[in-house]
Amino acid sequence: MSTSSLPNHLPRHLAILLLMTVGTMFAANHVSARLAFDNGTGLLLAVLTRSGVACLILLALVIVQKKRFWLPSGTWPWQLVVGLLITIQSVSLYSAVARLPVVIALLLVNTFPIQLALLSWALGGPRPSLRSCLIMGTILIGLLVVLDIPAWLSSADSMGPEWVAGIGFGLLAAFVFACALWVTEHRLSQVGSTLRSLLTMQTVFFAMVIGGALGVVPGGMSLPDNSQGWVGLGLLALLYATAFSTLFIFVPRLDMARNAPVMNIEPVASLVIGYFVLGQTLSPGQLLGGAVVVGGIVALSLSKGR
Repeated sequence: MSTSSLPNHLPRHLAILLLMTVGTMFAANHVSARLAFDNGTGLLLAVLTRSGVACLILLALVIVQKKRFWLPSGTWPWQLVVGLLITIQSVSLYSAVARLPVVIALLLVNTFPIQLALLSWALGGPRPSLRSCLIMGTILIGLLVVLDIPAWLSSADSMGPEWVAGIGFGLLAAFVFACALWVTEHRLSQVGSTLRSLLTMQTVFFAMVIGGALGVVPGGMSLPDNSQGWVGLGLLALLYATAFSTLFIFVPRLDMARNAPVMNIEPVASLVIGYFVLGQTLSPGQLLGGAVVVGGIVALSLSKGR
């Protein structure tokens, strides 16, 4: 391979710094979402705002790159499926964020590599190696610790019904995201990433419009009650769009095969930002469990890269 054909990667320290910044912005987006929800913002309105801003950025990229608005034959149904799956993922993720400490919601969603590995195996893919199984088991143990299952079992009433629903929404978000990744890899590999992302965000946007019009979620399109809610709504859209577009533009130069595990800074950043903005804290045991989960996900990512 000639030198000119090799990717023009950024120096690794710059790539890592950029990925850490993007991961922190994604974490701040989720904290902003919780701030918006705590101040009366409707769930569907939050997803609608976020996807709308992302659509505008992706549309600009498609126009600048002079991409054709065309999909290969037979891929339209699968593209619609991915859009609907990401719609469910977005609503489920924010539903978890609204009910749980942000860091716990993100740790639940970040179990998607485990679910993707099991889903791929169930659909005829390679069987997970013994090393991967051990890592996934360790992640699950850490997750049980961070969810404080013993405390919940001993005093379920004190945790409240929202705790169980939040856990369910977090795991559902991880599952549908894993499904979307599988469909993208196996059914939409011929579709350009820019166009695919634009069509996906458009599906999410219009689904939120339809859901809001039909009143699928009570109060789903409620406006914020006060200035804090408006700030949260504006920041969640701005932070998500900025992080998404930055990652999208620079990903060819970031050597993701080596550096992708850096993105797992997101739960850590959400813990810090959630403490200062929302006053959310975890017990020392939960912090240890969270460290085990993040470490296991990094190890699983590195194992997959090899």
